[in-house]
Amino acid sequence: MRVLVTGGCGFIGSSIVEELIKGGHEVTVIDNLSSGSRENLDPRAHLFVADIRSTDMDDIFRITRPQIVYHQAGQADLENSIDYPEFDADVNITGTLRILKCCKDYAVRKIIFASSAAVYGQPRHLSVNELHTTSPITFYGISKYTAERYIESFCPMYNIEYTILRYSNVYGERQGTRGEGSIISIFLKNMLANKVINIYGDGEQTADFIYVKDVAKANISVLHDGNGQIFNISTNTAASINELYKFIKSYTNYQKEPIYCPKRQDHIEHIYLDNSKAMKLLDWQPEYTLEEGLKETIVNYVGGSQYYACCTGYEKK
Repeated sequence: MRVLVTGGCGFIGSSIVEELIKGGHEVTVIDNLSSGSRENLDPRAHLFVADIRSTDMDDIFRITRPQIVYHQAGQADLENSIDYPEFDADVNITGTLRILKCCKDYAVRKIIFASSAAVYGQPRHLSVNELHTTSPITFYGISKYTAERYIESFCPMYNIEYTILRYSNVYGERQGTRGEGSIISIFLKNMLANKVINIYGDGEQTADFIYVKDVAKANISVLHDGNGQIFNISTNTAASINELYKFIKSYTNYQKEPIYCPKRQDHIEHIYLDNSKAMKLLDWQPEYTLEEGLKETIVNYVGGSQYYACCTGYEKK
């Protein structure tokens, strides 16, 4: 099939691209490279360097005629969304509308949208399933939720299938330090550079962390299934910030103690997402435990036989 992936040079998008190419699909990527990198992209994919808000979208859709669109592009920097909420809204809402219009104009069969646990806001109960109230408390969460509602209204109007995937905190290789859920890459980068780690609050805040390869496979599972549905893509398991810190520290020979700073008011203390709907209705379940995913992330991040043996128990050949 002809598949287009927006944001396909990002750490999640590029993992989806790899899975699509393994499946024999013809893949086109749109990315403005503001946070993604050409180096992340499988060379068998065709890259257009462009912004999803631009009129270039019409030409790209006209040339490539995608049957399926994975809309992964977006403004995911939480600090940026606070400082520049109008920019956050422009990318995540206006950009999504531009993609939707192109889907209509060029007869796209289906769009798969990358949303976020941020749409839920403060949980009223745990774990959080897809029927939980949506009351986002961040500008980023508001823009993602607004994009969801446009998709839910627009697609039935023009006979376009859609699936919305609400990711928990995604981590893994190629992740930067500015996006949503980037605490693991921040810890890893700073520990390897022997810098002091700041933890906001007491570190007992908990969240749901899912490995990027599991997220990529969830996206593949909705290529043909899950039409008109919203799914949490998560592990349904909570881990604390202190647990993450201790684990990564133990595998990087880091010796410093963290500095505990005043907690941030806009952060959610405890959340994890119920993934039972996705596991029941899709051919998918998370394959990596947190420990397994973190080990693989560290191996891919630092490389070398010493770290490989330390993290896996095997010598790298």
